[in-house]
Amino acid sequence: MSDDTQSPSRRNLIKSMVFVPIGAVAATGAVRALQSATAADASAPEGKPDAYTPAFFNQAEWKFLSAAVDRLIPHDEHGPGAIELGVLAFLDRHMQTPYAAGDIWYMQGPYVSAKPEFGYQGKLPLRDILRVGIKNVDGYCASQFGGKAFADLDRKQQEEILKGCEGGKLKLEEISAKLFFTNLLNETRNGYFADPKHGGNQGMGAWKMIGYPGMRADYLDWVEVRDKPYPIGPVDLAGRRG
Repeated sequence: MSDDTQSPSRRNLIKSMVFVPIGAVAATGAVRALQSATAADASAPEGKPDAYTPAFFNQAEWKFLSAAVDRLIPHDEHGPGAIELGVLAFLDRHMQTPYAAGDIWYMQGPYVSAKPEFGYQGKLPLRDILRVGIKNVDGYCASQFGGKAFADLDRKQQEEILKGCEGGKLKLEEISAKLFFTNLLNETRNGYFADPKHGGNQGMGAWKMIGYPGMRADYLDWVEVRDKPYPIGPVDLAGRRG
């Protein structure tokens, strides 16, 4: 797809694609890396509810994620949203891995505030960052919106809350709002663009959207092509063709 036919948001998506290692059972991935949480179009239709039954997240956490993930990557005119591509299933499954539990990381003290280049220096593993963050954001929302949880707010309010977390402006009791948002967005990114075997990117919908060939054995003729979309559908790790 040429730059002339892409919307600004789509160009930002492609330019922001990065690959992040996420452990033993999850693939690398990228997403519509929103420069602001409010970049989601409030008028876009929601994706269809995910039928997956969570094993890690409880009902309140699942309700939060269903709303937040839909705001981070909504269904729009460019492609499918995170909900309909199964990102919620990816999140729940990934939280049950040794990576998310911190089993393969050095998690001993001292716990200090360090420069970004030194990496995460906190005491919470990934799954607890999300769990504590969800609890704290819901608590903040209840204190500010008459007892309403995040998922009970309207879309504009939800986007404002996410933007506040993204910029570190929300003051949460037990965790940095920015740390929580960064990990939530990264996990949503990973699930959206990971191989379908991990639960997200169902039907390779995200790969089709950006013209990614997936696991095709040979696409060297198209590596340097910049003025036209890749014409053949993707292939996943299991050999299924999109």
